[in-house]
Amino acid sequence: MKMNQKNSFILISGMILIAAFSRLWIHWPNFTAIGAISLFGAAFLKSRQLAILIPFIALFLSDLVLNNTIFQAQYEGFTIIRPGSGWIYLAVGLIVLFGRTMLKKVTPLRFLGGAAGATVIFFLLTNFGHWAGPFRMHPLSLSGLIATYVDGIPFVLNTLASNVFYGAILFGIHEWVTQRKFISDTQFGVDKY
Repeated sequence: MKMNQKNSFILISGMILIAAFSRLWIHWPNFTAIGAISLFGAAFLKSRQLAILIPFIALFLSDLVLNNTIFQAQYEGFTIIRPGSGWIYLAVGLIVLFGRTMLKKVTPLRFLGGAAGATVIFFLLTNFGHWAGPFRMHPLSLSGLIATYVDGIPFVLNTLASNVFYGAILFGIHEWVTQRKFISDTQFGVDKY
């Protein structure tokens, strides 16, 4: 049974949206599927814009819920975008661009390299943004920046573990589906160049 382009897009989108709900479930800090979603979209969606747009939409929608429920005491009134979140979006966009290069050909080693690279990108940018943003805990100095990075170290393993865990699920389902010929690689978007 082969699926057409529309059905394969629905399957990809469904996998990505289900994984996006990981930000709304109770989870360890930084253990969400956003990095894996970004890498998966980078590897298998033909459109670069769509590969970036899907994790951005997942971030935006889950931020709307989180900012106005769990974190509502931190903000005045309904909050669409929280201060400093631009660094997270920048990190996710760069992860997609990195993934498009790293995962032109998907292999287990490239997948692990992509997960590690995504972790480093997210760590460097979001901690820099926290240091430069309105909620900083350390002074705007080199020692303050270093202290901010040191504070972020405990979260790195959770980020890496989530990229590998959710990525293995997403990439594994893709492999299973394409190996059983439910969807051809070109329908799924592997041949993007």
